[in-house]
Amino acid sequence: MTASGGPAAQLRDQRLANGLRLITYVDRTTPVAAVNIWYHVGSKDERPGRTGFAHLFEHLMFQGSENVTKAEHLSLLESIGGSANATTWLDRTNYFAVVPAEWVELVLWMEADRLRTLLVGLDQENLDNQRDVVKNEKRSSYDNQPYGGAYIELFAMAFPKGHPYHHPTIGSMEDLDAASLHDVREFFSTWYAPNNAVLTVVGDIDEDAVHAAVERWFGPIAANPALPAHPDLELKAPLVATRRTIRDRVPDPRLHVAFRLPPIGDPSLPAAEVACQILASGRGSRLHRRLVREEQVAQDVSLDVLAFAGGASLAVGAATLRPGASPEQLERCYGEELARLAAEGPTAVEMERALALIESEEMAKLGDPEELADEIGGCATLLNDPGRALREVEVYRAVTAEEVREAAKAFDPARRATLWYEPDGAPSA
Repeated sequence: MTASGGPAAQLRDQRLANGLRLITYVDRTTPVAAVNIWYHVGSKDERPGRTGFAHLFEHLMFQGSENVTKAEHLSLLESIGGSANATTWLDRTNYFAVVPAEWVELVLWMEADRLRTLLVGLDQENLDNQRDVVKNEKRSSYDNQPYGGAYIELFAMAFPKGHPYHHPTIGSMEDLDAASLHDVREFFSTWYAPNNAVLTVVGDIDEDAVHAAVERWFGPIAANPALPAHPDLELKAPLVATRRTIRDRVPDPRLHVAFRLPPIGDPSLPAAEVACQILASGRGSRLHRRLVREEQVAQDVSLDVLAFAGGASLAVGAATLRPGASPEQLERCYGEELARLAAEGPTAVEMERALALIESEEMAKLGDPEELADEIGGCATLLNDPGRALREVEVYRAVTAEEVREAAKAFDPARRATLWYEPDGAPSA
């Protein structure tokens, strides 16, 4: 068992003999329990020609196992007043549920059952069905959504072909069509193992009872002694300025930009996040004030950090052109504000405002068992530091104005991916 001083000392952090990492945190605020399991596998771990598998399993994991029939996983939880869902990203796949605290063992049993026996229920019919579900998701969320492909394009521009972050998490529909049942089963057998998972339970729980239940249901599941190493995420060269214009069924022209930032765990990443808050968070931010209110060249503006485990994270931004304004003016004003922050740094008022916004967000997470369980699981998986989830406010409060100015140098136009969407004249979807 490991624990650190301060609030992190409330974390109970253990490993089962099979390698499963179990972290518990007692919170008596509300009579609920959040169960969150992070599998350290995401789209970056997919082989060329086999993309989309990580996201596919986000769906397949709800299609039945040995003791839980198809669709029963969600219906059981809903019948007791609970809820569940899952997400997939470049670096991980996670499954989570919130239930009345007295039902926490039911969730643990179901999670263990599908980890142990998912392949019992994984047949060709299930694969074909969920393949179609993913295709529909891509059509609705990407293909038929205005600007829906922006992130796919930006990732492809920001990371070179062949890099694990180059392709989107949803994967290639051609790869999914070509995938055999054997291919899909092999992916699950490779990555879904207790020694590749972090199980976090937060809420009004009896920790000893939770540990006993986890040992009872997860303990007999064998580890994968041949768990592969994650791919090399190193970037051999900096991003050079690249530009693309897409004509599509969109209502208005929109500018999208991407810059590389340090990866998760780099001490300078929090300063870059503060910089993005100053630039684009709310009506008082620099970009909103300049582009939307003063120059009136944009209808909206954003700049956010997508944090990744290695190689580089991304700052991605967007601004929708206001009718009557010129794309050149919008792009110029956007770039000037980024350059000004790098040259002058933030004011004391801007620092306090940005840090207050971040602190409010982080405190809200601490008060929500579901979000806290997710944060703990993420910090354990990607940083090997679950207590970091309880120290985030301290991390951001330590950021200085000079560090923000230095971090803003990453917003260099010579190191930028620039993507414009332009209407093609057809009605938008």
